Amino acid sequence: MLTAKDGVVGSGNHIMEISEVQKVAALARLSLNEQDLADCQQHLGRILEYVQLLEEVDVSETDPLPHPVPRKNVFRDDVVQPSLTQEQALHNACCTDGKFFLVPRILDEK
Repeated sequence: MLTAKDGVVGSGNHIMEISEVQKVAALARLSLNEQDLADCQQHLGRILEYVQLLEEVDVSETDPLPHPVPRKNVFRDDVVQPSLTQEQALHNACCTDGKFFLVPRILDEK
């Protein structure tokens, strides 16, 4: 993984290679033209520059926070409520057998 220390977009160097931006775009299922790839390379570089700036902050005497804002109990009673019919739930699915969602196998059968 590249870090901001490997180069700085603002000074003309690129933190991310175009091939890495293409890989990120593919993972996000984005189809980008050459100009979009260059723009994303620059934007992602700026994000990594900011991360580098944050890495320079001395937090050695700062206690870690378990959560940045106060939390309260988020549980609620489990109450049956109206929901989608089976037909509605499957309506926009890319693959079904009429009753269930069909998804690619991710585990090997043993």
